[in-house]
Amino acid sequence: MMKDKFYENRKIILKGLVVAISILFIIRLFYVQLIDERYVLSANNNVLRYVTQYPARGLVYDRNGKLLIYNEAAYDMMVIPRLVKDIDTLEFCSLLGITPDDFIIKMERARKYSSHKASVFEAQIPKDSYGYIEEKLYKFSGFYVQSRTLRKYPNLSAAHSLGYIGEVNPSEIEKDPYYKMGDYIGKSGIEKAYETELRGRKGLKIKMVDVFNREKGSYLNGRYDTSAIAGNDLTMTIDLELQEYGELLMQNKRGSIVAIEPATGEILALISSPSYDPNLLVGRIRNQNYPMLEADSLKPLFNRALLATYPPGSTFKLIGALIGLQENVISVNTQFACAGVNAVPIKCSHNHRSPLSLLEAIEQSCNPYFWNVFKAVIDNPHYSSTSSAFEKWREYLLSFNLGKTFDSDLMIEKPGNVPAPEYYDKYFGKNHWSSMTIRSLSIGQGELLVTPLQLANVAAIIANRGFYYDPHIVRAIKRKGIIETLSYKKKETLVASRHFETVAEGMSRVYNSESGTARWCADTEILMCGKTGTVENPHGDNHSLFIAFAPRENPKIALAVVVENAGFGSTYAAPIATLMMKKFIQREFEKPYYEARIIETNLLNK
Repeated sequence: MMKDKFYENRKIILKGLVVAISILFIIRLFYVQLIDERYVLSANNNVLRYVTQYPARGLVYDRNGKLLIYNEAAYDMMVIPRLVKDIDTLEFCSLLGITPDDFIIKMERARKYSSHKASVFEAQIPKDSYGYIEEKLYKFSGFYVQSRTLRKYPNLSAAHSLGYIGEVNPSEIEKDPYYKMGDYIGKSGIEKAYETELRGRKGLKIKMVDVFNREKGSYLNGRYDTSAIAGNDLTMTIDLELQEYGELLMQNKRGSIVAIEPATGEILALISSPSYDPNLLVGRIRNQNYPMLEADSLKPLFNRALLATYPPGSTFKLIGALIGLQENVISVNTQFACAGVNAVPIKCSHNHRSPLSLLEAIEQSCNPYFWNVFKAVIDNPHYSSTSSAFEKWREYLLSFNLGKTFDSDLMIEKPGNVPAPEYYDKYFGKNHWSSMTIRSLSIGQGELLVTPLQLANVAAIIANRGFYYDPHIVRAIKRKGIIETLSYKKKETLVASRHFETVAEGMSRVYNSESGTARWCADTEILMCGKTGTVENPHGDNHSLFIAFAPRENPKIALAVVVENAGFGSTYAAPIATLMMKKFIQREFEKPYYEARIIETNLLNK
């Protein structure tokens, strides 16, 4: 009797457990099917299409509000390989304008990425082709079109500064999980430097698709969709009108112009010549044009303003004078003799009166004078050795930001070269070199190398009488409707401000004295200050250099001009610099007689 009761109780317990478990399963099934929609999404994956919403990249303007970069609609043909079945390949190839071989290659690439996930089959289809393709697309299962935008450059100018965008590569995806295969990223210029500001934020749309590859609307009325957020707009420091004028002056020439606003460090123009149309690197034609531009012997992709390095030549004499004044080894009245073309150990480029004072030496660009200044600095008995005196001389140069890059938004720069004492110890032997051994440095030759950007900054430093702001190319960023102006820290050189006034006077004489090396370009309306440079070139004709600023008081513009294989600094670089300063300050001006000569001259055959 007790045994029967025990079995009866156990049956009740087992039945209760079965009922309880059944109720739990029913509740779970109810939750999964009617409440938790994650499983609905998973089950419907075969009929849902997840479409990335690409944001419009931020617009870019010049300093005066002129549009430099905008967006234009384009479309990517996407493919999910496992869904591609029984399509007319020839008709599809004809629709896209590709060959059957192209089709095979693109499909293999897509399958290698994933058979189940969408990837780009044909990128950046222009909007004028999109309408016709969309009408026929229902015939081709597994394919659909996804919208995006292309960059457009309405002014065909400032290509090196603006840069370009391109498809992300595996290393870029690895560095930033934001990017997926088929995304685009800034590859150079401000497109790269300000990528995170310009790119915006991607969104997502989930669409229902029928068996014929036709969209039937948004899934659950767009409940799970997210909107793309457009990128932030940028205002560049570039003055488009000045940039275009500089490019006109430099056409058919190799070289560069860098113009800076001294009071802020804002780059007003950055010209590298030869250049290229930035639209050549947009869309489907980029793959054809990039190799062509890269193979061009004129190197249009090479940014000479930031990457080319040259000896500074006679423009360096200004820094030599400043160091001599600061070290108190010369004064404004110090005179040195010059025997002209017969001078030793460094000859002068021309004969002139002798002896000369400092201001006359700047005006005449006298080599022997600045050799004597350099010798006085390096042989100064105040220092214990040649090496220690040279190290101090080098510190002055570093304070002018020579031999190093700037701390700004310029993505690519060469630091140039300011040799260290260790270099000469290794080359000549420790304690076996002297001011005589390295005398070529005194006139900006030898191992000294600078970029055009650094030369322009030297001009800005003299214009400011001893300080500078790192040259930069973006002025402001517009975030959520609020414009944020960028600012940079003021940097001082190791030379006292009072000495710069002396050098500015000498630079004024270069233009305005009867024997100044740029007197042919003197302007009657603007008091300009400048310095010529003729740089020895072992590979051909000398390079023509000029640095300048204007007006002398309260300068608005400082710049450097380099024209390769153009001879004396006064021949091409000085008139180009003068025209640039007049253009920026006056906008409209009576054209000097030499403007037409500059524009029409072709130096590319040299």
